[in-house]
Amino acid sequence: MTRPAIARTLTRDPAAALRLLAGGTALALAGLLVAGQARAQADLIQAHGYSYYGDLSYPADFNHFSYVNPDAPVGGEYSEFASGTFDSMNPYSRRGRAGRYSWAIYESLLETGGPFGDSAPADVYGEYYCMLCESLEYPPTKDWVIFHLRPEARFSDGTPVTAADVVFTHNLFLEQGLPSYSEAVRQRITSAEALDEHTVRFDFAPDISRRSLIDQVGATPVFSQAWFEETGARLDEPRFETSPGSGPYVLDSYEVNRRITYRRNPDYWGWDLPQNQGRHNFETIRVEYFSDDAVAFEAFKTGEYTFRAEGNSRQWSIGYDFPAVTNGWVVREEIPDGNPPTPTGFVFNLARPALQDMRVRDAITMAYNFEWTNQQLQYGLMGRRYSFSQGTDLEATGVPEGAELALLESLGDLVPADLLTETAYVPPESSADNLQDRRNLRRANRLLEEAGWVVGDDGLRRNEAGEQLTIEFPYASSGSATAEAIIESFLDNLRAMGINAIGQRIDPAQYTERERNRDYDMILDGYVAFLDTGTGLHQRFGSEAASYSLFNPAGLASPLVDRIIDISLMAESPEERDTALRVLDRVLRYERFMVPLWYSPNQWFAYWDVYRHPEEIPQFSAGTMDWWWYDADRAAELRSTGALR
Repeated sequence: MTRPAIARTLTRDPAAALRLLAGGTALALAGLLVAGQARAQADLIQAHGYSYYGDLSYPADFNHFSYVNPDAPVGGEYSEFASGTFDSMNPYSRRGRAGRYSWAIYESLLETGGPFGDSAPADVYGEYYCMLCESLEYPPTKDWVIFHLRPEARFSDGTPVTAADVVFTHNLFLEQGLPSYSEAVRQRITSAEALDEHTVRFDFAPDISRRSLIDQVGATPVFSQAWFEETGARLDEPRFETSPGSGPYVLDSYEVNRRITYRRNPDYWGWDLPQNQGRHNFETIRVEYFSDDAVAFEAFKTGEYTFRAEGNSRQWSIGYDFPAVTNGWVVREEIPDGNPPTPTGFVFNLARPALQDMRVRDAITMAYNFEWTNQQLQYGLMGRRYSFSQGTDLEATGVPEGAELALLESLGDLVPADLLTETAYVPPESSADNLQDRRNLRRANRLLEEAGWVVGDDGLRRNEAGEQLTIEFPYASSGSATAEAIIESFLDNLRAMGINAIGQRIDPAQYTERERNRDYDMILDGYVAFLDTGTGLHQRFGSEAASYSLFNPAGLASPLVDRIIDISLMAESPEERDTALRVLDRVLRYERFMVPLWYSPNQWFAYWDVYRHPEEIPQFSAGTMDWWWYDADRAAELRSTGALR
């Protein structure tokens, strides 16, 4: 056995290692190893949570997150709507359309967010606190991590959560998970081992960034090995039967394509944990399904469901004039969104030959008239989105200077020359008075002609081979009328440019299949905004899985983007990291792989007056399903008047 092997054995089982040694020289070596182990143990970082730089805002003995009401009453129901259909309650399947929040019953080693998608903790960024684990330890090099599980942790069927379950789940995702996830994990995590019933160790690949390794394995949901082995269920297949989770809610009932109900688990093992105080206050969470947004809105008016996150600007402006609002039964509230805008847009499928020419993408981008759309269809409520870190210190501005310029220059021929001299890309402004901005359309037409797409006698553009420039744009029939109008106005401008633009309104199930199979030329989709680096940036923007990743709907594959992400991952200081991320924002915008759309600086909520929340809302989440609570007295009043059923 080599010295490194003996040392690893000594770290895990000193007695076993010493038995491998014999003779005086061996004993001397053992002494040296014991001394080395003592030094290594002294250097180990042991904590109740994790952040990359080791700083945690909440101490080990904290009582509750600072923004919650620890005395919030428990009970009542939160109900909202979903558009479309569902045919599975397995959120990890490669096929089918999973029911909303079907992941909510599972927990992970580290708390990475509320069960229904809210950030947790919501007042800090990049900090993760122990959930199924009670502590973790790792060396300063972050070459490995050991999690110590809470002995009291239980699945909803009463069976204990063990280290074996953690390892089983890890391997299950590798074998049956989405390829875009499993391939990335396989390259970064070399082993997962249960050291005993409540201790699990992960080892990481050498010579890669230590970013997004500990938090990645800590964020993976944990499944019951016994349940999967007893039922023979697969992770990659749609099914309605759910494995037991360990979270505060369990699946209560469902009616396919009509509703799903989750119920607070009175036997949940973790009610006394400090991070759960003042949270998970609703007795039930109900999701009502409707064929489209218009039908759903009418149901909200009558109280069929009671909470609505409004995404339709027209509706927010003029739709809330029904009696329940006038009578004060329905509350409208705008809560500032402290996150950078989600990078949604009309995404190009870069696998299409015609769209691989940046001039074509540039021209098509000019067909989107944000100013007219905002005034005519969105009531002037929106801002123009353009950056992947908009409104933060990571947003690229102006021409590259200082450290940003130095980084770009260090990359040599990977960097296009104009990237060094041009300002960070912002889409051109358009006229708010006319949908067809003549100036931008003239510029767009010139670009298309330069790219070889010429208008024929029939008004359509063709290349030298006689092929039409065609754009097929599918969108789900369950979306809002406003979204459909915005898409169609964009397509009208494309048609005015001689492009054969085809909008395809299809049912949600068909839309999901086409989205997964990249069966589109353009699609309304999104990426992620970033406030920090992580290996997830490679999954979203990198080349390694560009041909199939569901997280990269454009199929962006740029060696320059790959290199900048790597630089951000290997940064030795926050300043170096931030420089790399500003350059990344600049380069992503330069690539023109999506037409940036709009954003609202506020979140719009309408709800029947039965919900309450703390006065101060934290920066990173509104927490509507996480730390709001139900006012039973007010609900009784509304029922007594006949306002609510």
